[in-house]
Amino acid sequence: MLLRRRPGSPAEAPGAYVLSMLGVDVGGVIVDRVAAGEDTSFFGSQPLLTPAVEGVFEVLARLTAEPFEGRVHLISKAGPKVAANTRAWLHHHEFFRRTGIPTANLHFVRERADKAPICTRLGLTHFVDDCLGVLGHLTTVSHRYLFTGGLGDNPAPSGTPPWATAVCTWAEPADAVTCGCR
Repeated sequence: MLLRRRPGSPAEAPGAYVLSMLGVDVGGVIVDRVAAGEDTSFFGSQPLLTPAVEGVFEVLARLTAEPFEGRVHLISKAGPKVAANTRAWLHHHEFFRRTGIPTANLHFVRERADKAPICTRLGLTHFVDDCLGVLGHLTTVSHRYLFTGGLGDNPAPSGTPPWATAVCTWAEPADAVTCGCR
């Protein structure tokens, strides 16, 4: 079980430690944002054929088991059509079975900034997103990871702020999280 001290709390204060919880974006973090052809793009004619980001199933399964012990949530910005495609993609790829993430831990918002109140309500301590603007809103999340591995040929943003950690593969946030457990 991974416990983190609340920022600014003395170690001996009641409630100073919280269970670590992970939040993960979907597009560009789980579902590869760039595919070889238009037909296999998530926004093309065959969204179910869009590939997953390399390593995502294995790493999320490992993190969901330990150290997060099932406390992993997916939070995605999507309108009704993209939300339906996302649910279909996750089902088609047996995402929840393969990762151990509970199906009830899937959340959709209409605006990127709306991820922040969900993170606060859930008490998320870690979040992986491919949009620096989203991570900037997540001020209650202690560990924010800017994922650039699902961007294809699109350039990663330059100059990651000190409150975020840039990662380009799923192994990197996994290593950062599990190193904190030792």
